[in-house]
Amino acid sequence: MNRIDQTFETLKLHNKTALIPYLTVGDPDPETTLDIIAELESAGADIIELGVPYSDPLADGPVIQRASERALKNKVTIRTCMDIALKARERGSQLPFILFTYYNPVLQMGLGTFFEEVLKHDISGLIIPDLPVEESSEIRTRAAAAGVHLIPLVAPTSHERIATILSEATGFVYCVSSLGVTGERTDFYSGVEAFLETVKEYSRVPIAIGFGISTGEQVARFSKICDGVVVGSAIVRTIESNIPLLDCEETRSQGLSQIGQFVAQLKGAKLALDR
Repeated sequence: MNRIDQTFETLKLHNKTALIPYLTVGDPDPETTLDIIAELESAGADIIELGVPYSDPLADGPVIQRASERALKNKVTIRTCMDIALKARERGSQLPFILFTYYNPVLQMGLGTFFEEVLKHDISGLIIPDLPVEESSEIRTRAAAAGVHLIPLVAPTSHERIATILSEATGFVYCVSSLGVTGERTDFYSGVEAFLETVKEYSRVPIAIGFGISTGEQVARFSKICDGVVVGSAIVRTIESNIPLLDCEETRSQGLSQIGQFVAQLKGAKLALDR
C-alpha cells in the first residue's frame, strides 16, 4: 500500500488529521534539508512535501521564492530532491514524501525516466501545480501504473471544474484556502468552509488544505473539517530566520531545534483538538 494511504488510514482510526509540512529542498543546503526532515519527523509531521526549487514559479509567494533562489544557488535540481528523499529513507525516515514540482523539470527529464527515478527514490506522491487536469492524462496513467499518487489541487475558483478535477483523484485532494500565491495570512477566502464542503461531496479520498496556514490556531480550525493541513511558507520562513544559526557548527543544533519546536507547536494545537 502507498505510504500516503497508510498514513491517512492510521490517522482516521485515531480520529486525527495529518500535519503536512512543506520544505524547499536545498534551502539553505541539501545536507541541512536532511537534518530538517529528521527534525520535523521527530516533531510529529505526518507527511512531508519536498519542494523542487524553480526559477519561474506561478504559485509561490515571496518567502518560498527566496528559498528557491537560495537552493538554486546550490545547484539543486529535481534529481537532488529525489536523492534527498532516498537519503532520508536510508537514515530511517518512515514518512511519505510528496514531490512538489512544476511540470517543466519533469518534462525535461522525460516521463519514462522520471517515473523510474520516483520509484527508485521511494516517493509516494506528486503535486504539479501548473499541470491542468485536462492535460494530465498521460502522467496520471503513468503515476497509476507506478503506484504513485498524482495529487490534484482544487481552488475556490474551480467551480464547475471541481467534479472533473476530483473524478480521478488519488491519495488526497489539496484544497487551496485562498486566492493568489502562497504566503502566511490572517484571513482566508470568505467562503472557504462552504468550498470545503463542496469538495467533500465530490471526493472519494481525504482532503487537505493549504496556502496561508501559519499558526496553531489556524491548523486547529481546519483540522475540524479536513483530513490534513499543509503548512508551507511559515515553516520556510522559520528556516530562513534560522539560517545564521544553521550555518555555524556551534549553533546548528539550536537552529534545528527552533524549526522543530515551531512544527511541534503546530502539531500540539492539532493534538489538543484531536483529544
